[in-house]
Amino acid sequence: MRAVVQRVSRGAVRVGDELVAEVGRGLVVLVGVARDDSEASARRLADKVAHLRIFPDEADRMNRSVLDIGGEVLVVSQFTLLADTSRGRRPSFVNAAPPEQAEPLVNRFAEGLRELGLTVKTGRFGAHMLVEIFNDGPVTIILEA
Repeated sequence: MRAVVQRVSRGAVRVGDELVAEVGRGLVVLVGVARDDSEASARRLADKVAHLRIFPDEADRMNRSVLDIGGEVLVVSQFTLLADTSRGRRPSFVNAAPPEQAEPLVNRFAEGLRELGLTVKTGRFGAHMLVEIFNDGPVTIILEA
């Protein structure tokens, strides 16, 4: 699994005119699932994200996690994170898991974050979404599990 983790002041997902989910201070996590990923991958990634120390402490150093600050997490499935651009100009997505495999693992990732005590909201799997990300910093970290 691959995740693009962004520290945000707020984030939201819309499908058409419908507001599907929104969060305040915390993280927006774009998640891509590969063909060889498993529930263990989802749990590992959830643990990494929840404990990633990218929020400032009293000395303004990145020393706190989203758990430490009581932040929220918005999880958005994004298969394009698995794009292979090594040849040609058109990305290949052969490494991305098919929807019937990916959706349960994205849900397991979100549930893993909830089990750690976080408030988690999600986009709508498979939908064309408009994602609003108010990146704070900007801070963006790429993780793999």
